[in-house]
Formats: sequence, structure tokens, C-alpha cells
Amino acid sequence: LTPSVVLSLGLGLTLLVTLTLIDGNLRRELTSTLPEKAPNFFFVDIQGSERDGFRDLVKREAPEGTLTEVPMLRGRILALNGQDVTKIEVPPSGRWVLRGDRGITYSEDVPQNAELTQGTWWGKDYSGEPLVSFAAEEAGELGLKIGDTVTVNVLGRSITAKIANLRDVQWQSMSINFVMVFSPNTFRGAPHAWLATLADPSATPAKEGEILRNVTNAYPTITTVRVKDALDIVDRLVGQLATAIRAAAAVALIASVLVLAGALAAGNRARTRDAVILKTLGGTRSMLIRAFSYEYMILGVATATFALLAGGVSAWFVIARIMKLPSSFLPDVAIGTLVVSLVMTVGIGLIGTWRILGQKAAPVLRQAGE
Repeated sequence: LTPSVVLSLGLGLTLLVTLTLIDGNLRRELTSTLPEKAPNFFFVDIQGSERDGFRDLVKREAPEGTLTEVPMLRGRILALNGQDVTKIEVPPSGRWVLRGDRGITYSEDVPQNAELTQGTWWGKDYSGEPLVSFAAEEAGELGLKIGDTVTVNVLGRSITAKIANLRDVQWQSMSINFVMVFSPNTFRGAPHAWLATLADPSATPAKEGEILRNVTNAYPTITTVRVKDALDIVDRLVGQLATAIRAAAAVALIASVLVLAGALAAGNRARTRDAVILKTLGGTRSMLIRAFSYEYMILGVATATFALLAGGVSAWFVIARIMKLPSSFLPDVAIGTLVVSLVMTVGIGLIGTWRILGQKAAPVLRQAGE
């Protein structure tokens, strides 16, 4: 019965293992890893005339916090190496870079949360042709390399910059990140706003509420985003989605249980004959129940092993390759899968076996002889 049981029950458990691992890794990232790395607040649309007052206010409210400020403009990529982006075939994973306006910035120094993978950074007081640093992963998806050119429309003006270097960007850090960072001379004199983050691990929810209230009252034009609120919303949506998907997966599991019961029932005739012969040769009911229990336990362990291997690989592919997030195997999922598999195989198997052991020996042996 091993092939039919492993395929029927194992495929249903595989689906549940995959969904549970994806859900568990996402929740861990949203509730544990991300909050530890993410800043407390994002402040958007800080005008140049408000910077000093805003900085002083934040320092008073969060003296132990770290305030990070960067200039921010909006721009749309028009061409790559002089070719219109609407005429370029781009993989689905890279199309978001070319879709609509992108946040862009300029900097004299390498961003703190990025690491150069190719090329060199421009020097201080650089005044040559416009240069740009491009995110390495997105550059690979767009087919860009060092020395290629990117044309961006900013404030109604088209600017062509050469890619000077590529850098590794950790998007999941929830800190300030940009696909493109330009050399400062590219936008010298251009009007722009500022983007800032505040990171203060010691801030309590009450203190965060006070900071939000004071900044909003003092600077109503600055958009303040509390990161924890955004993470809570995402976590709630992920939970609702996981519940709906698990409900659908339960249908597959119920179907696999019915197939399992059918497979065991199909072998009852042979089991009845074996049980009667063993009883005739001196086997006791407890001995036979113990033997059948061992058989069903081995089937359960084999099924759980299959489900854990197949489900683990599937979940890893979705999390690591598609979602681009850290993936880890959760021990509680393995234990839960093993328990469910053993309960189903042993429970359903013994229900049928108990009836078999109650069969009278004479009719069975007479039928076997005939």
C-alpha cells in the first residue's frame, strides 16, 4: 500500500506543508526580522526651508534616535542606451523599474545600506558628465552594465547619465533605498524635497505616538508614516490570505484521506486472510494489533517524510527565488506534519483492522480453500 498511501495522503500534506512554511516565514519576517531592522518612521516631502526646524524637533523628541536624510526627486526612465524603453523586451521581474515615476536621489558618498559590486564611486566635488549608480539586481534584469547610459525625465528635462557602478541593495531592510543614485552635479540647482527616516529602538508605542503627533502638528505638509502600522496591516492581510488558502487546501487533504481510506479498504480481504491464518497459528489479538500498528506507523513516517521533503523544497523556491526573502525550515511544521500523518494512517488503519480481527476463522479458511 505504500505507493498509493504516500501519493494520496502525501500530496495533500505536501500542499499544507508548503503553505504553512510560506506563511511562517512571511510572518517571522514581518513580526520579528523586519521590525528589528526597519526604522520607526518615514518622513516624506520635507521642504528645504523646513529641514533645520524639523531636524531640531526630532532631536528633541528622540535624542537617542538616528535621523537619516536624503534628497528625493521623481523621474521616469525614458531610454536605455538611447533606445526607447517602450520598445525593449524586459523580463516581468524588471518591468516595475520602467513603470511610472521612480524615486531618485543624488549623493557624494556610497549609501550606508548598500555595497558596491562593480565599478567605483565618483569622488567628492565631481563635475564631469552625469553619472549614476544602479541597483545590481535590477540592472541585470534590464540587461545593463557599467558604461551603459540611462535617460531619465526629471522636472520635464531629459537627462542622460552613464552607469558608473552597480551596488547591492537590501530592499528588505526597510531603510531608504533607491534603484538609481546620481552624482550630485547632475541635479545641481534643481528644486527638490527631502526624505528622512528615524530609527530609535528604545522608543515605546506611546513615545512613537507622541512623536507622530508633534511632527504632524508642527509640519502638517510633511507626510509621516509609522512603519509598525504598515507592517501590522501587511501582517493582517497575509493572515487573511493564509486562512483562505488553507481552507482550500483542506479540501485537498480531505480528498486524500478518502483515497487513503479506499486504499486501505481495498486491502482488507488480504488482511483478513492473513489475520485469520496468524490467529490459527497462535497469534493473539494484541500481537496482531501491534504488528498492524507498526505497519501503519511506517506508512505514516514515509508519508510525512515525502510531504516534508516536497513541501520544504516548494516553499523554499517560492520564498527564496520568487519573494527574494530569507528562507528557513520551521521545526514545529515538521512535528505537526509527522503527528497528523501518523494519526491519519494509524487511526484509519486500525479502525478497519479492528473489524478484521473480529472475523471468525472457519468461514474465512473455508472460503480460502474453495
